[in-house]
Amino acid sequence: MKIATYNVNSINARLPVLLRWLSEAAPDIVCLQELKAPGEKFPEEAILSAGYQSIWHGQKSWNGVAILSRQEKPQEIRRVLPGDPEDTHSRYIEADAGSIVIGSLYLPNGNPAPGPKFDYKLAWLERFQIHAKALVNMNKPVVLAGDYNIIPADEDVYKPERWVDDALFRTEVKEAFRQLTGNGWTDALRYLYPQQTIYTFWDYFRNAYGRNAGLRIDHFLLNPAALSLLAAGGVDRHVRGWEKTSDHAPVWIEIKNG
Repeated sequence: MKIATYNVNSINARLPVLLRWLSEAAPDIVCLQELKAPGEKFPEEAILSAGYQSIWHGQKSWNGVAILSRQEKPQEIRRVLPGDPEDTHSRYIEADAGSIVIGSLYLPNGNPAPGPKFDYKLAWLERFQIHAKALVNMNKPVVLAGDYNIIPADEDVYKPERWVDDALFRTEVKEAFRQLTGNGWTDALRYLYPQQTIYTFWDYFRNAYGRNAGLRIDHFLLNPAALSLLAAGGVDRHVRGWEKTSDHAPVWIEIKNG
């Protein structure tokens, strides 16, 4: 089973890119982030014509997450991260996708830091930690995939010294990521490629993609049951070079059928 995550940076603006990639890569399950569309503007029919059933949690102008499946329609478990009934941001959706439980998440950026946006990011991370603890020991494979807006370590960013004060790289968020992996979750790509330079995002400015001045901020966290099935993973880096594409590239893993 091939599972992918992709921050599309506006699903309607990038729909031709998304459909082209779906046809080329043929993932079985896809987690999408940053839809930037209210629920009624989600292009369900176009995605269905591409062979995918979908569930989504949209929001006008910003945020938004979705889960697509080439097999049976994902059965929604929840569409809000527990812990704050006043949080109206569309940043999390979780589903039963047959043999696995899958969560698609779009963690807050948090800039500028310090400040209210960074405080919100830390509060969201705390809620996510609590929810993740409730999932990690499930006998069923659980995959939490998406744009974490966290650069876990120096090797995950071009010129790390330039990012020290950025909300994606501050000590507090790196420590939160370490806590997640310390609580039984495994960073799938770093597990597969412990020494390799891997980026998943390249800014639109300063020829970042051409210079490979990137960041690794799109991650798969796997519980032990999912890790035992992990077979491969990678980044479809070339998609970032397509015309009118997202500033993220699709990231994927393959897991064996349990």
